[in-house]
Amino acid sequence: MDYKGPSLPVRTVAESQSEMTELILPNDTNTLGNLLGGRLMHFIDLVAAMAAFRHSRTHVVTASMDHIDFIAPVHVGDLLILKSSVNRAFNTSMEVGVKVWVENTIAGMHRHVASAYLTFVAVDSQGRSVPVPQLTPETDEEKRRHEDAGRRRELRKEELERRRAMLPPETAIYGTVRPGRK
Repeated sequence: MDYKGPSLPVRTVAESQSEMTELILPNDTNTLGNLLGGRLMHFIDLVAAMAAFRHSRTHVVTASMDHIDFIAPVHVGDLLILKSSVNRAFNTSMEVGVKVWVENTIAGMHRHVASAYLTFVAVDSQGRSVPVPQLTPETDEEKRRHEDAGRRRELRKEELERRRAMLPPETAIYGTVRPGRK
């Protein structure tokens, strides 16, 4: 870590875990009575931000939602259960994984309906990025997710460089400006 200030604590995945439950009402759905994808993305962003906030204990902003799988529809009257935790902490950013289930309360059944990965950046009250505590994975599953998050980060970096290379000179992308070509 490049940060030279006071040392930050090391936290566990369990300390970041967050859960949110929503009852799906007609206003959340399309004309077929299925939950709107954008509404589900909103819920995912909220529960992921809770995990990032718990880990960093400072303000966080969403940097990306680079992967989401809509596995099955969610219907009016379903109980939506969203669970999140930090998969890996980097210098000022964190990858958060979210898994979404539906509970049919009448039938008493649960089914997996969506999963997503989001990146959050910890910021101070002025919006400047700040270091985050490191994360210690404890279980085999947490260790696998930690390693997978490192691979996804490399892929995100490669994709960002590919997009930057395609832009015309002096174009801003993600807060940086590409220098002009000669």
